[in-house]
Amino acid sequence: MKTKGYVNELMGKTADELQKDLVSAKKELFNLRFQHVTGQLENPVKMREVKREIARVKTILREKELAKAEA
Repeated sequence: MKTKGYVNELMGKTADELQKDLVSAKKELFNLRFQHVTGQLENPVKMREVKREIARVKTILREKELAKAEA
């Protein structure tokens, strides 16, 4: 799995970059859901991966938010 390196990469990004990643992942999830409903989705596991990516980005955004509030 690529999670450890991916998480470290996300932690190095700014909040604005993370917001852009979040918007991009949400758009991708919307498109995957649309493909799923119309029967065009070839890899249903991709939906789960994108959902987890969204959760990771949100978690890191929240951690940065809390760190900023403490400082």
